[in-house]
Parts: sequence; C-alpha cells; structure tokens
Amino acid sequence: MKPVPKAKQLFVTDFDGTLLKDDKTISHEDFTTLEKLRQKKVVTAIATGRSLGSLMKALMAIGMDSGDRLLPVDYVIFSTGAGIMQFPSCKVIWQRSVPPLDVKKITRYFDHQKFDYMVHQSIPDTIRFLYKFHGSHNPDFHARLALYREYAFPLAGTDFDFGAATEVLAIIPGQADMAAIELIKKDLSAFSVIHATSPLDHQSAWIEVFHRDVSKAKAVSRLVLKLGISRENVVSVGNDYNDQDLLAWSGIGFVVENAPGILKQQYKTVPSNNQSGMTRAARESGLV
Repeated sequence: MKPVPKAKQLFVTDFDGTLLKDDKTISHEDFTTLEKLRQKKVVTAIATGRSLGSLMKALMAIGMDSGDRLLPVDYVIFSTGAGIMQFPSCKVIWQRSVPPLDVKKITRYFDHQKFDYMVHQSIPDTIRFLYKFHGSHNPDFHARLALYREYAFPLAGTDFDFGAATEVLAIIPGQADMAAIELIKKDLSAFSVIHATSPLDHQSAWIEVFHRDVSKAKAVSRLVLKLGISRENVVSVGNDYNDQDLLAWSGIGFVVENAPGILKQQYKTVPSNNQSGMTRAARESGLV
C-alpha cells in the first residue's frame, strides 16, 4: 500500500510588530525558521497592512529584497489583503480596488466626521496617496505624512474627481473608542472596514476602508483555494486587530506577547516580536 501523502500546509505571518522587530530588523532565528519551513515544503506567506512599495522599501533597508539574504517566503498578501503576489518574482496574482464612486462616498463620510484621511492609489502604485487634513491636533497623521512625503499629495477642494483606490485610510488620534469604531463600521457597512493600531505611535486608530472583498482572511482563503490547501492546515500569527479575522479563520491562530490584551485572551500567545515569537508559533504548531 502506498503511503498517504502529507497534506499541504501554509504558514502565514504578519509583518510589522510580528515578524519585524521594534528596531525594524528580522531576527536570525525567525529568518532561519522561515527557511526551515520551506525546506519542509510548508508554503510560507506574509500578510501585511503595508502596500507593496512600503514593504519592499522596508526589506531593502535590511537587505532582504534580493541576493543571499532574500526573505524566504513564497507569497506576500499586501495592503491588508487588497493584493496577493508571488515572491520574489513580485508577480501580482490577485487584486481588488475601491471603484471611483465608492471612493467619493467614503471621503464624503470622513469629511463629514472631520477625520483626517489618505486616499491610496490602485495597485501597483498604492504607496502614492492624496491626503486631507482638517486642522485638529493629529501628530500620528503628520508622522505618516513625513514618512512618505515623496509619495503624498494634498487634496484641495471638495469636488475632486477620484479614480479607483486601493483604500481610504483615516487616522484618529489617541486611544481607540471601540464603540465609535463599531459605529464607523456600521455606517460604512457596504465596505470592508478594518481597524488597526498605528505602527507609528502605537496608540492612534487607523481606520482602513477597502472593497468589501478585501481582508487578510479573504486573501488567504483565495490563496489556499489556488494551492489546494485546507483551512485546517493554515497556521497564522499576528499582533493587532487587523489580523483578527485571519487568526479566527485559520486552523491555528497565534498572537505575539505585544498584542492588545483582548486578543491575547482569545488566541494562543507566544513571545513578543522582539523575542522571535513567530518561531515559537511555528514550533508549537508542529511545523518545525
């Protein structure tokens, strides 16, 4: 009798605050674990809120975009699931944008709420964006502008003719009011509204509005369908609210120690991003 072939498996890690340490590097242990996973024929993927351009910029800064230290992953899910690409070829195999009329609906809502926001162009130019500032104190908004100044353009007037967009991002300063965020999700229920904690000041609420087909879990579900992998054989690890749908959808979901307390109550907790928590998740799931 022939042995039963081992089922395909997928390991998905978030990037900022999970794989990426606070000093913006990736630990040798986590890098080696990703290599070992691939050697064991486990498919590896990153699922990040970053745009493709922003991710490649971060990898370039630590020398993991090419050569001998190329990041050992097979796929990258970027812009919170708005796009999926093969790595390292950077071939985009799926993408979804917000249509122009819907971009106008979202921006009008944010204007009415006096939220400061950024409208990111469609893939592959997602790193470029228009922005609207309403004048209130919002240091995190300006910190993000400074970080991507060369790609940012001010939005003047109220009758701008938007094209399609990858997302519209509102930045709300201070600790998140979860009730207020749930209200925003209700008001914009025709779209995928994803809440994330700012990776810059680690406090402000980022409200990202995408096409309704977009989320990390939906992107991973498309990927496993393409690869013939069952949901039960997906292991994911993350650190924030925008990982929550993926963690719940996966066969096993882990959060690192630096995740919000409410997530640590719901999912298995491993050491922090600074202590190679991603590697611990791979070990506890039995993949390495």
